[in-house]
Amino acid sequence: MTTLLVASTGGHLKQLSQLYSRLEGVEGPFRWATFDTPQSRSLLAGEEVDFVPFVGGRDPLNVGRNFAHARRILRQHEVGTLVSTGSAVALPFFLIGRARRLRCHYIESAARSEGPSLTGKLISRVPGVHLYCQYPSWAGGGWRFRGSVFDAFEPGERGAGEGAAVGEAPRKVVVTLGSYRGYGFPLLVERLLELLPAEAEVLWQTGDTDVSRFGIEGREAIPERELTAAMAAADVVVAHAGVGAALAAFEVGKCPLLVPRRLSREEHVDDHQIQIAGELSRRGIAVAAEAPELSAEHLAAAAAKAVVRRPDPPPIATG
Repeated sequence: MTTLLVASTGGHLKQLSQLYSRLEGVEGPFRWATFDTPQSRSLLAGEEVDFVPFVGGRDPLNVGRNFAHARRILRQHEVGTLVSTGSAVALPFFLIGRARRLRCHYIESAARSEGPSLTGKLISRVPGVHLYCQYPSWAGGGWRFRGSVFDAFEPGERGAGEGAAVGEAPRKVVVTLGSYRGYGFPLLVERLLELLPAEAEVLWQTGDTDVSRFGIEGREAIPERELTAAMAAADVVVAHAGVGAALAAFEVGKCPLLVPRRLSREEHVDDHQIQIAGELSRRGIAVAAEAPELSAEHLAAAAAKAVVRRPDPPPIATG
């Protein structure tokens, strides 16, 4: 029987790609269901993938459209187990899956440090779904804590000769604003243009942020491998405080400077990025700063640190 891994692109897909091999009691062969984007094409190259229609935040129309796709995929590939890190794309798969008595595991995103997302709340009402949170502080009521995607990383030492010398202005910078549709982050772009030296080589991944007025060349989406290669070569990585962006930086040893999007500035649907930035800063694997207060000192602090992957990330027991 096949195990189907279901996730939205962005941080949800990045988390699932990190977590599924750590799940005890979940076996392959594995297949994926996600959206067709440069990230998914790059990250899942060589994998068996079914691309399904995009589902945005608070998007019941496209959730409904995916029921037919979920029904076809589950039947065609003889799926016996479902695993998801969200978000709403998981709903039709889990509803149909449980109706067919499939084994279903829902891992709430590490973006949610204070409680479940709307998708998590809805899926928790589906009888028989195994529910996991990534923070022990809100385990209970059916949600079990078995570990976090972040447990695979810890603070490290920057290698000699890596990047600009400590105290020097960064020469190469990667800025990633995320790919969430319908929300821009122009305040971060504006603040960085005030701080970064004019001669710095900057790769701008801009998503839905309109940068035409800033006189810079931005790219809406960059394939996963190209983006992580650029991060590896950069002196500093600056990112919106999304889980996917943080994990991409960790994978190449970078301590990212995370700047959370704010609901009050209409930069996102809620303030969960504040939780992410705070958690990763507490772990010592990111530097966190608010966009209006961003400074050269924050850039220098991130550039001076490194992150390493643990050689033995703890397994995650299921069931």
